Amino acid sequence: MAAVSAEAKAANGAKMATTSQAYLESNPVRETTALISELCRQFYTLGWVSGTGGSITIKVHDESVPKSNQLIVMSPSGVQKERMVPEDMYVMSPTGSILCSPLSKPYPHKPPKCSDCAPLFLKAYEMRNAGAVIHSHGMESCLVTMINPLAKEFRITHMEMIKGIQGHGYYDELVVPIIENTAYERELTDSLAEAIKAYPKTTAVLVRNHGIYIWGDSWISAKTQAECYHYLFDAAIKLHQMGLDWSTPNHGPIPSSRGLLGGHQNENMSAKAGSLISNNGIVPSRRCIVLDIEGTTTPISFVTEVLFPYARENVGRHLDATYYTAETQDDIKLLRSQVENDLQQGIVGSAYIPSDDAGKEAVVAALVSNVEAMIKADRKITALKQLQGHIWRTGFQNNELKGMVFDDVPVALEKWHAMGIKVYIYSSGSRLAQRVLFGNTSYGDLRKYLSGFFDTTVGNKQETRSYAEILESLGVDKPSEVLFVTDIYQEAVAAKAAGLEVIISVRPGNGPLPEDHRFKTVNSFSEI
Repeated sequence: MAAVSAEAKAANGAKMATTSQAYLESNPVRETTALISELCRQFYTLGWVSGTGGSITIKVHDESVPKSNQLIVMSPSGVQKERMVPEDMYVMSPTGSILCSPLSKPYPHKPPKCSDCAPLFLKAYEMRNAGAVIHSHGMESCLVTMINPLAKEFRITHMEMIKGIQGHGYYDELVVPIIENTAYERELTDSLAEAIKAYPKTTAVLVRNHGIYIWGDSWISAKTQAECYHYLFDAAIKLHQMGLDWSTPNHGPIPSSRGLLGGHQNENMSAKAGSLISNNGIVPSRRCIVLDIEGTTTPISFVTEVLFPYARENVGRHLDATYYTAETQDDIKLLRSQVENDLQQGIVGSAYIPSDDAGKEAVVAALVSNVEAMIKADRKITALKQLQGHIWRTGFQNNELKGMVFDDVPVALEKWHAMGIKVYIYSSGSRLAQRVLFGNTSYGDLRKYLSGFFDTTVGNKQETRSYAEILESLGVDKPSEVLFVTDIYQEAVAAKAAGLEVIISVRPGNGPLPEDHRFKTVNSFSEI
């Protein structure tokens, strides 16, 4: 007989303990049933669970029980959600077996029935390790899927409430998959699972003409995100009513080729032409363009002769002036970790950084020495790029720096934006550095044409998996719908291996390319 590990025994013991009658009547379970009752009353006032629709489920949080073994509490189906009491809830095992059912109530109440959403809730628990799941019938979540009946996604960017969605910031593009509705809730299970798998970063799935499923690590996370999603859907609907495009950074007028309702009058013609349809209307077969910066949008000389020297000359001043701020302390923590690793690997130029006990001056001096060596070696590491971004931000704010782009870049960005093509930046520089550069050019703030920014936190630019990670964020149907433009041959090879279309930018000052590189090249964005 095979030996059973201590961990397995402990897990099995936890399962048995949580299914005991004593545990079913314990405080953690009672508190969770009461919490669902309270939340359903609140959600009813928001219009999320009216007409007995919608539902909520929460795992019974208990520090002594592994999350995978925690019990599940679920609201019933066909019940007036605003009138529910804790005794109306179902308590289930981690696999969905019912352990405790509510008692029947006299007429006109219906016999108790577990939520029709149960199979879908269990998928979110299983595939996302969720701590709570909310199913809302909020009007906003229904209408936003109806604006374009052919849309497979909801996309929005540059809205403050995006920050309330796990893993997203103001400048990011939020992508929510849309699945088609069915006559019975349980029939949505496979479609929901496929959407969760296809969109690994999403925390929600919209159901057309129906509502939305939202999950989080805890009930607080799920509730917070649910409020943010509904806000964003409402904003999108109102922007659409005003003829404005919610999916673009500047939320400008919807291009006339789309029409106020997304250009559906042209759908038959566009379908024959093989065009793809976005969430707002018809767009070319190329849905997204990802741009490198150095040697692609911006002269290499600007980076090597302006930005790098500025960071090198001002690193000491910046660290001294901001030393005790949380931001700089985070920069120092990253640098310490990087330098420790460099010393172990024998990297030339790396020098020991003393502890804080040595005093601010000694620490700053050591940091400056390491940073100067990193800049000289042009190292593409997060610790350096994050600090450089903070130094450059100060330079742009003080008008000591002005972002530089090639003359053809603003024209192309405006053209692509008008065509409904999403444009992103992928650079070894930090996302902050990218934003301040494009936000402070001699052509003005170009960020209104950009849908998002990627840096080396998604991976090295010469590794194929980095581009695969970016594709997951963009949520395109096929990698070939994304064009990547760079001046570096190795980056082009990596992106091509991930399935992206690739063009190499040939600009003054760029390095030579292999004679047999076989990539299309352009000297200007006007050629794209």
